[in-house]
Amino acid sequence: MPLVRQLLAIIGIAALVVTAFHALLALLAVLAWRIRGAAVRKPRAPGARAPRLPPVTVLKPLCGAEPGLYRQLRSFCLQDYPQFQIVFGVRDAADPALDVARRLVAEFPQLSIDIVVDPKQHGANGKTSNLINMLAHARHAVLAIADSDTSVGPDYLATVSAPLLDQRVGLVTSTYHDVPTPLVWSRLGAMYINEWYMPSVLMTWLFGYQGYASGQTLCLRRDTLDAIGGLAATADHLADDYRLNELIRAQGLRTVLSPAMVTAEHHEPALGSLIRHEMRWMHTIRVLRPRSFRMLFLSFSLPLAMLGVVLTAAEPAVAASAAALFWTVAVARLGLHFVHRVRGDRPVFSDIWLLPVRDLLLCWVWFRSFFASRVSWRGSELDVDADGVVRRST
Repeated sequence: MPLVRQLLAIIGIAALVVTAFHALLALLAVLAWRIRGAAVRKPRAPGARAPRLPPVTVLKPLCGAEPGLYRQLRSFCLQDYPQFQIVFGVRDAADPALDVARRLVAEFPQLSIDIVVDPKQHGANGKTSNLINMLAHARHAVLAIADSDTSVGPDYLATVSAPLLDQRVGLVTSTYHDVPTPLVWSRLGAMYINEWYMPSVLMTWLFGYQGYASGQTLCLRRDTLDAIGGLAATADHLADDYRLNELIRAQGLRTVLSPAMVTAEHHEPALGSLIRHEMRWMHTIRVLRPRSFRMLFLSFSLPLAMLGVVLTAAEPAVAASAAALFWTVAVARLGLHFVHRVRGDRPVFSDIWLLPVRDLLLCWVWFRSFFASRVSWRGSELDVDADGVVRRST
């Protein structure tokens, strides 16, 4: 039995060391990104010449009147940018998002705003089908694609289009911050993005990885899109943003992670919708990273740390080390929770009680995703193969 206790203690200490290292590195990545973003966004020195920025078409695919939709779309109408067009697109003439789009057309008559209603289907990915229909109405050579739940500041277009002045850059994308509606399910969903997913993205950025791309911002030149076969090349892919980035990088072009301040409103009306969303996101990660996905549990800091403490409990010789490592994990995890709330609009301590719930739910969704090959997206059931290609379930 002493040998068994020692073996369990070794496994427990190893788990604690790994999760402590991961948690600290994730917090470091988030802090490094924030420091970099603050430095990049400093006001231009007096007398410095601004770059001549190209006209941009903003493509906003819509589906349903989400909470905050008017405010989110309006933020794109308030851009401090010399020349831009906005194209709103829906696939159903009865879509309530049309009322919001028409309201903005009336509110901003001086802007070039087009509304496209086209039910034509191109592949299994409904969002990409919508974008393909909208693309025919784009007037400019630079395209900025942004999800409907995205809110941006007035310098957004200037920030995301500037890197494309370098012809070696093929795509500009961005990180984002989720702001939940008051429901507890929305708050849990926002914690998934802000405290696990985005820190994981920034860890890869810290080591120079360029494979990340988000539908919250996809800015590229029209000729780059044409060179990869257009949006049709992503029309049957679950992770259309990742596939777009993959094809562009295959052309020898770089992807730039922009410091643009982007927020997304997170609304989950019930536990079921939260699970469906997170299952789709987790399944996407599984498709894109099938080998490393099995080791994803190493990023579940608190559950793994608690397991490490349990495994070392029977071995007094390592109790002090185990306790120190556990508190290192706990402090880093709290850091990831609070860093997004500093100077925010929400109470700093309002969701701290949700931390263990959030991390245990993350474990459960990850485990369950191994046994699912179907995802739910905007009311459609989609079957997903090993390459991330989707088809509508029959």
